[in-house]
Order: sequence, then C-alpha cells, then structure tokens
Amino acid sequence: MESEIALDKLTENDISRLLDVQSYFHLIGVALPKNAEAILDRLLKEGFIKHRNKKYQITNLGALLFAKDIHEFDDLYRRAVRVIIYENKNKITALKERTFESGYAVCFSQLTDYINDQITKGERIGDSFRETVKVYPEVVIRELVANAIIHQDFREGSQGPKVEIFSDRMEITNSGKPATEPKRFIDDNRTRNDKLAALMRKIGVCEERGSGVDRVIDSIESAYLPPPDFQETPSQTRVIIYAPLELSKMSSKDKIRACYQHCCLKQVSNDYMTNQSLRERFKIAKGNASIVSRIINATVEAGLIRPEDSDNKSKKHTKYIPYWA
Repeated sequence: MESEIALDKLTENDISRLLDVQSYFHLIGVALPKNAEAILDRLLKEGFIKHRNKKYQITNLGALLFAKDIHEFDDLYRRAVRVIIYENKNKITALKERTFESGYAVCFSQLTDYINDQITKGERIGDSFRETVKVYPEVVIRELVANAIIHQDFREGSQGPKVEIFSDRMEITNSGKPATEPKRFIDDNRTRNDKLAALMRKIGVCEERGSGVDRVIDSIESAYLPPPDFQETPSQTRVIIYAPLELSKMSSKDKIRACYQHCCLKQVSNDYMTNQSLRERFKIAKGNASIVSRIINATVEAGLIRPEDSDNKSKKHTKYIPYWA
C-alpha cells in the first residue's frame, strides 16, 4: 500500500506544491538542496515519488507523511488524525474536535503539543502559586499516537487514527487488528507498514528500537497511573490510558493487568518481578505487602505470570516471569 500511487502525471512544480519538502529536509537534519534536481532525487530515493513517462507520481507513503493538505489526495484524506475532547466520561457532549490535515510527519509535533495542551491542568500550591500538571506523561502520548499511525491497517476501512479525550481517560484508536496479540505488545514489535515505520523513526517521531510500549509502561508506572488497556476488535486496535486512580478503587482486572505489565517490563529489562518491585510500582508501604501478594496470586491464577523457579517455596523471595518467557 505504501508504494501505491496517490497522484499521477505531475510536474516538478506540482511536487513542491503538494509535498512539504522543506519539512522533510528539516526533520532529517539536512540543508535544503539549492537545485530542484537534487531535491527530487532525494524524494525518489526515499520512495515518496516515482518518475514515469517524463512525469512524476506521488506515492501513498509520500502523501501520508508529507502532504501539505491531505485533501489534495482523494483516496487518503480520511486518513487524517482526529482529536475529540468530550465533557465527561461518555460521548454525549463533545466540547471540540480538530482534524490535522497535513501529512503525519509534518503535523506530528503540532498534534502531540495540542493533545498535551488539552490534558494540562493547573493546581494551586499554597495561597498564590499554581503548578502546571499534565494528567498523562508526554512520552506516553507521543509513543501511543506514533504507534496508532504506524500500525494502522490501510486496507481496513478508511478512517485515520483517532484520539478521544474524556474526563477520566484517553482512547487512541487505529484501523485494523494488531499484527500481534495485545498481551505481547511490550515484547513484540511487528508492524504491517515497514516503510512508514522506518521513515517515522528516521525523522525522530518514534524510537529506533521496539514499539515504544515498554517506555509507555515505564512512564505509566513512574507516574503511578492505572495500567493502560490494549484492546482489539475485528476492525480496530484501541489503547486506553486512565487518569490517576487510587489502588483501592481499581478493579481486580486493572490490578491483574498492572501486575502482568510490570512483570513484562521487568522481563524485557532483563530483570524479575518480585513482591517488593510490585509494591514499589503501586507505592504500597512494606507493612501492606499482603495486598500485593493477593494481586500476584490472582495474576498467577489468571495464567499471565508464573514463578521463575517452581521449586522455590519462599513466597517472600519468589521471582516472577510472564507466561510467555
């Protein structure tokens, strides 16, 4: 799909009119060439354009990443990223909606800045000072939005990634079932759009290694937020991240999911989950270790984690690994 043609029979002037060439060279840290031939040669090598019968073609890859206005491409304009902000926990009242109509690479920083602005809250400190607090870490927003762009299925429907902000959570959705099961997102980085992923990494939008989900989990844990929920439907992939919530108010499914994700994070970090590490993840005092033990036992019973050494009889010093390790 990435190499298919978005627009055909174009001139050099059409290329500069339709694609944000300056943004491309800026993002890769290279000075804009002074002559059109050098510019076109670079775009050809990247696969953004093709040369045919003395005319040029813009590929889907070039349009999706660097279109000045995605509406110029009839088959792609619905792939633009939408951000919707709701008043409460449901979709009854939408406060505002914005569509980012340039290519993903062109608008990415503006897109993530906009989302971060929507989730920023001012908290009063003392009688006269305010502290700016973001509900969700910026790295979480950046990685999950990048993943939604990279992993979308262009053969499934026609809708682009969607970010929905509720009073208690944020949902990030992209088209298509994931290339791997959601439980394995943290250790499996397969994608169906290799060229798109490579270019997004090249311009610094997302990490060179992995899927970035390990960074997401690590940042969520550092902020003591509830665990994200990775979901799949027959036609979509959705990630839900939640606003701060006390452990006592989390459901049993939330606690089990947090325990499993913590164990996965330790595994990919060449470490083990223990009662102590999970206490630290939940910010639980040592005297309340039994709370964590119950969560671990429930996660073991769910078949998501297991003791690293099945012969070890000491629960206090047991090390745990994910079921797939």
